[in-house]
Amino acid sequence: MLYGGICFITDSRFRQYMVEETVRMALDAGIAWIQYREKELTRKEIYYQAEKLRRITEEYRAILIINDHADIALSVDAQGVHLGQEDLPLKEARKIMGPRIIGISTHNKAEALEAQKGGADYIGFGPIYPTTTKEDAHVPKGISGLSEIRQVINIPVVAIGGIRPENLEDIFQAGASAVAVASAILDSDDPYARAVEFVRIIERIKG
Repeated sequence: MLYGGICFITDSRFRQYMVEETVRMALDAGIAWIQYREKELTRKEIYYQAEKLRRITEEYRAILIINDHADIALSVDAQGVHLGQEDLPLKEARKIMGPRIIGISTHNKAEALEAQKGGADYIGFGPIYPTTTKEDAHVPKGISGLSEIRQVINIPVVAIGGIRPENLEDIFQAGASAVAVASAILDSDDPYARAVEFVRIIERIKG
């Protein structure tokens, strides 16, 4: 199971919490994979926050992936980087990252196959369901779309977009290696308890 089967993605738009606070909640709940995603700060600010998160994840022996910025990921000694379709090309990112983890966001079969061929360690695929986390979200792919991707992709597939506790079983049955979650945890009344719920359900599903 890919890094515990669940990735917590930070989202600073939930301003009732500090990013570092949400990461600790996720880690305390048993999530072992954090993706730091930040779209509003300067690159310098992102670096300093990433540095803080790396120290926190080291305490928990957890995986830290930096969204978008391969150079920042390398400079803070994160385990990897996650790149979108408009970011640094995978081939060039590999020159920077070496053997570290590189994940690629994909939204269709062509993008998924290209990422696999290019040597990505995993792909994010979605959105599976409607989501409010990303303003530029693509058309939801549904469980059928996830199943189709799983049939042609051999590397791990991380399902993203509208992931909720009640749809986890369908997602893993469709072949997902893991799920990525942001708002489903942060938008709850008790983010820690919701994160624990995710972890327990996934542990039960994966056995």
